[in-house]
Amino acid sequence: MKQYSGIYPHLAVFNQSDGECGIGAVVSWAGKLWYLTYMPHAQNGSDDKFYELDTDLRVAIRPESIGGTPAGRMIHRESDQLLIGAYLVDGQGQVRVIPPSVMPGRITAMCRHLTGPENLVYYLMMEGPIFEVNVHTLDVRLLFEKPVPGWHGKGMYKSQGRIVIANNGDWKVEATDTSRYQVEDLPDHPDRIGCLAEWDGGTWAIIERKQHTEVMGPGGLLGNESDDDPIWTTGWDKRSCLLKVLDGGVWHRFRMPKASYTYDGRHGWHTEWPRIREVADGFLMMDLHGMFYRFPETFSAAATGGIRPLSSHHQMVVDYCEWQGRTAIACNHASHMDNPFVGRCQSNLWFVEKNTWTDYGPRSGWGGPWIEDDVAADECSDPYFFAGFDRRGLHLAHQSGSTVEFALEMDPDGAGNWQAYETLAVPPKAALSHIFLPGCTAEWIRIRPLQDVKGVTAYFHYAGDPANQISLGPGQADIFTSIPGADDDAPFIGGIVRPMGAKPPQDETRLQFIAKRQLPSGEIEEQQYIVDEDMTIRKDDKPDAYRQFKEELAGDVSELDFGIDAASIWVEKDGRRFRLPKGDPAFDAAFSVGLPRGKREIVTERSVWNAHGTFYEVPRENSGGVRHMRPVCTHNRKIMDYCTWRGLLTIAGVSTDAAEDDHCVRSEDGNVALWFGAVDDLWRLGKPVGTGGPLKDTPVEAGEASDPYLMTNYDEKRLTLSHDAGETVRFTVEADPTGYDTWMIYQAVDVPSGETIEHEFYHGFNAHWLRVTAARACSATAQLEYT
Repeated sequence: MKQYSGIYPHLAVFNQSDGECGIGAVVSWAGKLWYLTYMPHAQNGSDDKFYELDTDLRVAIRPESIGGTPAGRMIHRESDQLLIGAYLVDGQGQVRVIPPSVMPGRITAMCRHLTGPENLVYYLMMEGPIFEVNVHTLDVRLLFEKPVPGWHGKGMYKSQGRIVIANNGDWKVEATDTSRYQVEDLPDHPDRIGCLAEWDGGTWAIIERKQHTEVMGPGGLLGNESDDDPIWTTGWDKRSCLLKVLDGGVWHRFRMPKASYTYDGRHGWHTEWPRIREVADGFLMMDLHGMFYRFPETFSAAATGGIRPLSSHHQMVVDYCEWQGRTAIACNHASHMDNPFVGRCQSNLWFVEKNTWTDYGPRSGWGGPWIEDDVAADECSDPYFFAGFDRRGLHLAHQSGSTVEFALEMDPDGAGNWQAYETLAVPPKAALSHIFLPGCTAEWIRIRPLQDVKGVTAYFHYAGDPANQISLGPGQADIFTSIPGADDDAPFIGGIVRPMGAKPPQDETRLQFIAKRQLPSGEIEEQQYIVDEDMTIRKDDKPDAYRQFKEELAGDVSELDFGIDAASIWVEKDGRRFRLPKGDPAFDAAFSVGLPRGKREIVTERSVWNAHGTFYEVPRENSGGVRHMRPVCTHNRKIMDYCTWRGLLTIAGVSTDAAEDDHCVRSEDGNVALWFGAVDDLWRLGKPVGTGGPLKDTPVEAGEASDPYLMTNYDEKRLTLSHDAGETVRFTVEADPTGYDTWMIYQAVDVPSGETIEHEFYHGFNAHWLRVTAARACSATAQLEYT
């Protein structure tokens, strides 16, 4: 069967949602792979389906399908049943279902019962209700309508005489309806979002009012074998990701980096279901804020070592499990959330080979214990993750009126034996950046101010050495050979692409491709093609479909969605310009077949932006938008348009004479071609590079800060400064490590008249944005070269 980077087009799933079609859960059971789809807000069922896949990759839709918004799954060991969404599957593959008329809601999790585990199971709904279900008789009893505050329920697990539940959202800071709560705790502060809570069978208690998602233990879907085993939870706040462990009845909190800001929305919609699950014998994987980690099954309060970053990703991952020696990943691909060109919402499974988890995005991330927080003397920060990255730096600043000393302490092996590393003195209302040398190793790091401190920010930036990252290293096979470089003058095939859509009985699930190719005469020919499920590309002359895409949907790219000037490229948001590096100069003008597509959503809830030869990941506005973007890769190729269709990343922009290969598919008539793969193949196009800056012969006033210029996730960085004043000018270089306008002075540089000063940033130094201020009015240049 045809597959491209582990995605089989015939396994694509669709629904009739106006929002999304995600795959909510995937479990290997009774010799089959079982999975189901969901649409948003479907408490009473929908046209979504329940699927089974056999070992020959033949898929069947179960006749018991009732749809909805399901993502919960567990295995009930006593009755030998898989519980997945509203379905119960026995060891022979027989299916029973609990209808929404009996148990309405969006099933987000289920767990073992406190007192009757042989017969009973708890079900948690995203809206908050908790039901008790007899897995033999399917009798259902509502226990709680909404026991704790927050909303958008996610995880649930049982151990140590309690169940723990998590939700990851809140709509507003002001009071909302609390009449149903067992515990009232209003979101009276912007930091108080979501909820982690526990119930011992009699009393509810709130553990923390922060956004939480996964709740899991070493017992996995079966539940913990011993009631003394720990519970793990994951979540986040503005500062970083959160990892908590319940051990011996006591909660312990740790902090982890964010590899991406795209999950940060206050309402919690942008996370789906981050998981901790086994993907091979004894190999647990944690998916957290855009990063895959190896997670030790022995993780406890006394043994916190062994977590290791594997790679970052752009894919919206919902669930995953081992299946026939590979990992089957349930994804959420083409939605209507921010993508008007998608005809029908659709997703697919992604099969990843063992031992390839380091083959995707770089091991990089950022975060810390404090952002502009007040901290008492000798109050230790939460332990922050330190292991597994090649390059590490710390930004430290405060707003106190006197010098503050900060003691840095490290836990070398995760046993809790903290050791002094170094004490850093930060002058009044100032900042410093500290680089950790490559030989510095530890599992965790924490910070302790020796004096009371106001408005302290402590923020780490981590990166991997690209030479150590398989997907970005030398000698990798170029799977993009069919896509020409920006400076290649040979003819190529551009065009625009979109997943088509129509409601049953027509059931349109094909791809529309309006190809534009340059003929030997120099003319540009435009022709509509259709791609079928079997990956046949054939001509199609239906004028209605052509007209809809070109005219009604304005599918053509008529102008760039970014600006270009001498300094850099830029995008404006809320009256402010944010600047980015330039790629190949060929992107300054249209190519022979037109302008490349700019921003487009290719997985739900986050967009990529193809700007001047680089792909960037851009969060939705309520997860930070442009100011929290990150670069993915610099391709400098003639990528003209792109989308996801049947889970496949689809790229228009192929050389006219490109041969078919594992990714390039040519049409029946041989005239056109498209590239197909997985979204996270993009990392293999090369690490982000480019040239530009906030200023280039730009008139500036004294003390006027430049526009922010993107700095995060770039490797080698060199800054040049010059000006036209007749005397020395002091330039103040500032960095914003958090993306929240937490500007810190990095260095002041005196530039004599008529000279150019170059500054090489140390490998461990990184920040989200950089800006420059000149002390005198002049025409100034501040340019950075990223290599």
